[in-house]
Amino acid sequence: MQLLIDKITAKTGLDEEHARKAVAIMLSFLHHDGPHDDVTKLFAKIPGANAMLQHAGATDDVGGLGALFGGGLGAMAAFNALTTAGLDMGQIQIVAKEVVAFARENAGDELVDNVIDAIPGLSQIV
Repeated sequence: MQLLIDKITAKTGLDEEHARKAVAIMLSFLHHDGPHDDVTKLFAKIPGANAMLQHAGATDDVGGLGALFGGGLGAMAAFNALTTAGLDMGQIQIVAKEVVAFARENAGDELVDNVIDAIPGLSQIV
């Protein structure tokens, strides 16, 4: 997971704390809105993903927003959480693409595509 955080800090200019929070928000979004079985398999293949979900602050920021969307975050709630965390649109796009690339490296295209395809609008971002 540190490799992903390092890539994001290098490409976005975010400090490590903000990059870590952004990754936690993205993983929380996938966890809440993706198909349960596929997300469980995906997170089992991504080193540190489950621990990142429990990262202090990430579940609080995102979990509260999730309640507004019937238990799911929705892309807009995730976007709002990321902007509230201090990211601009360009940084959000980089984070999303890097998280997906990292997932592909660890879990393969098919599983990642299953998760992305199941979340409306996500394929347009990544």
